[in-house]
Amino acid sequence: MNVRRSAAVLAAVAVFSSVAAPAAFADRGLPQVERSRELGEAKPSPSTALPSGLYGKSDPKFDGVFRQSYALLAQHTEGVRPATKAVDWLTGQQCASGGFAAYRADATEPCDSKTAVDSNSTAAAVQALAALGHEDATVKKGVDWLKSVQNKDGGWGNNPGLPSDANSTGIVVGALAAAGRNPADMKSQDGKSAYDALPKLAMDCGKDGGAFGLADAKSGKLAPNAYATAAGVLGSLGKGLVVTAPKKSEDTAPKCAKPDTATQAASNGVGYLLDTLGKTDDHLMSSMPGSTDQPDFGTTADSVLALAAAGQGERAEKSAEWLAENSADWAKQSGPAAYSKLIFAAHAAGLDPRDFGGADLVKQLNAQGPAPQDADSSAKADADEEKTDDDGGVSVWWIIGVGMVAGIGIGFLYSGNRKKQQP
Repeated sequence: MNVRRSAAVLAAVAVFSSVAAPAAFADRGLPQVERSRELGEAKPSPSTALPSGLYGKSDPKFDGVFRQSYALLAQHTEGVRPATKAVDWLTGQQCASGGFAAYRADATEPCDSKTAVDSNSTAAAVQALAALGHEDATVKKGVDWLKSVQNKDGGWGNNPGLPSDANSTGIVVGALAAAGRNPADMKSQDGKSAYDALPKLAMDCGKDGGAFGLADAKSGKLAPNAYATAAGVLGSLGKGLVVTAPKKSEDTAPKCAKPDTATQAASNGVGYLLDTLGKTDDHLMSSMPGSTDQPDFGTTADSVLALAAAGQGERAEKSAEWLAENSADWAKQSGPAAYSKLIFAAHAAGLDPRDFGGADLVKQLNAQGPAPQDADSSAKADADEEKTDDDGGVSVWWIIGVGMVAGIGIGFLYSGNRKKQQP
């Protein structure tokens, strides 16, 4: 065993000590059907046996597909090969229809006719599995299901039959792009695509500031919303969760105009985000009832992606730097999806996820679940190295002191290297 591997193991174990996030930390920074579950969720009962391939510590029936999809995609983005059993757990959640469910009463049982699949969960899984590149059949079934529930206006609602919304339509566009499909080519029976639906979900300039709207649950009336705007901008630009940092940054805010095209709607949305972020020192505040005086870390991360996708690299970097300085407790308490969001934001802003405000986000995410394939390979290489030393005579580590290695413990390498966390 080498010193580098021992240090990595100890660091990973240190990351494990965390608690469930209190409800006060909940925000709108996670996908529409996910945001009320990923943060502030209760831990499972001690008798609940969690799957070994799962990321997070809470019962997967509430948000398993989302946090697993985000974790796998974030790992892939940073060159980490997820554990095979982690990928298998996600693919095993696909229903016969091709869709994935946001809620499963028992995630260990196959889907049945009563399982409610939804566009957000399906799109998240498709985006992650498409990036991994070896689950073509699963991805195709997911894309086919998304096509089957597309609304006449070209967009998607959270569940089949619901009106289109910017959040759901945006995440589906990201999934289609990841799967190699041109979102403009996926049209409804009325010949409409997502790029026809999104401008209809954008609001006027003036008092609404060009934002994308989130519909009120009772009246259905749209109201300006940063979370919907970030998703709407990404969708209108044909982007998903993985955004490359722009080489050249725009230095002026775009002018707001009538959102008669997806491009203009995206431009207006960017202006809204820039204005909103500028009022609160490069981060957003939560709009959830009872938490309006708290930072909205998740939507700030989403905004970084939207700004970077639109070429606003300098402003995206400022918000990402704010996250680097302030989001550590939120991520620790919130689990895999939060770490993943921060990785996406760091990547989009051109920052190093392995040194994000002094934290190694990739290591912290890896510690939330099964050891990635890379870690398995490294552990084997260390074992081979130790064996070679033994075959060659007196091992250099024996000279240094085999007692130190025994103190760490061989079991520590496997069970302590990666831990699972979820609020």
